[in-house]
Amino acid sequence: MPTTDFSRNMIPDEKEIAAAVESSRTLAAFLSTQSGTQRIELFNEENQRQIVEVPTFALRLFGEILSELALGNAVKVVPIHAELTTQEAADLLNVSRPHLVKLLDEAVIPHTKTGRHRRVKFSDLVTYKDKRDEISRSAMDALAAQAQDLRMGYE
Repeated sequence: MPTTDFSRNMIPDEKEIAAAVESSRTLAAFLSTQSGTQRIELFNEENQRQIVEVPTFALRLFGEILSELALGNAVKVVPIHAELTTQEAADLLNVSRPHLVKLLDEAVIPHTKTGRHRRVKFSDLVTYKDKRDEISRSAMDALAAQAQDLRMGYE
């Protein structure tokens, strides 16, 4: 199974950020519908129009992409079934590759081996990240509660 190319970062420039801000606002106004599809109108360089019917879910996803671009963030779309290299997986988790390999070796994150190379399913990586984030939130909530109980001035 081919892996997804994560080597190319697409950081938006100021003009693209401004366009993303405006278009995400406009798109958001049309996404409150309960309809399964939306019709959008596209124009090419010769001002010829094409009407396309698009799943509303896809437009919502597009709106999320525009919102991230409006914040100046790079965005990559990864199929849920994608298999990542250890470096790609480490980059997505924002950890070192050796740390990720340790997590794989300890069976914290499922993986497969292709010859000597490990591959991590994107869906397994998301599951791990969600659990890690929930543990982190719980720990922060506990620390905040303890600080309030001890009247440490964080009220």
